[in-house]
Amino acid sequence: MTTLTLLFHSRSGNTYQLVEKAAKTALDAGAEVRVRKVPELPDPMILDKGAYAELATATADVPDAGLDDLLWADAIMVGTPVHYGLPAPQILNFIDHTGPVAIPGKLMNKAVSAFASGSMPHAGQQAAILALHNAFCHWGAVIVPNGSAAAVLHQPGNGAPYGTGTISRHQANSVTEDNLGAIEYQTLRTLQVAGALGRGLRPEPGITMVSDERLRTFGLDI
Repeated sequence: MTTLTLLFHSRSGNTYQLVEKAAKTALDAGAEVRVRKVPELPDPMILDKGAYAELATATADVPDAGLDDLLWADAIMVGTPVHYGLPAPQILNFIDHTGPVAIPGKLMNKAVSAFASGSMPHAGQQAAILALHNAFCHWGAVIVPNGSAAAVLHQPGNGAPYGTGTISRHQANSVTEDNLGAIEYQTLRTLQVAGALGRGLRPEPGITMVSDERLRTFGLDI
């Protein structure tokens, strides 16, 4: 059974709508799923305070993400709202604390994919996804993009090859059916790649991993 961690931050519910669809898709496909929200920051920037409060109530039982949720997963999907063309600072803060598992190579070869929600058609959805790809490269993960060949990506509001992106126009919980179809496809593709990696990937004797002695110079407890 393939394991999937859905890691997210959401402000007005749109990213969380994508997460819910991805979780259902994965469960229906027979995967084991963990939905995890990244911890909130002390002083977050919030525009729609009403939607933010409603979302906080709706996700009150969703556990905060931890490094163990990354280690557990064969596949990881990260969802974020766009903040000045970047992933939300809550997401970046969590990623910034993944060094203890990323540097020793414990996230290598995991299938990882990203999606984003922005306010307008050119609000930075693709830029935010690509910024997350930078971090995934440091993890040594296998990035799973959407590509352009799936039929659902040719529906209005879809089409980004990097990952699913929604356009909220500052409306809470406004994800379209086209976008829900795109995240369904993205989830299935990520599970497909994770499954292939799990079945086919074997240790490569020609690759020498960094030594424990070297890792200790980074202050890691090995």
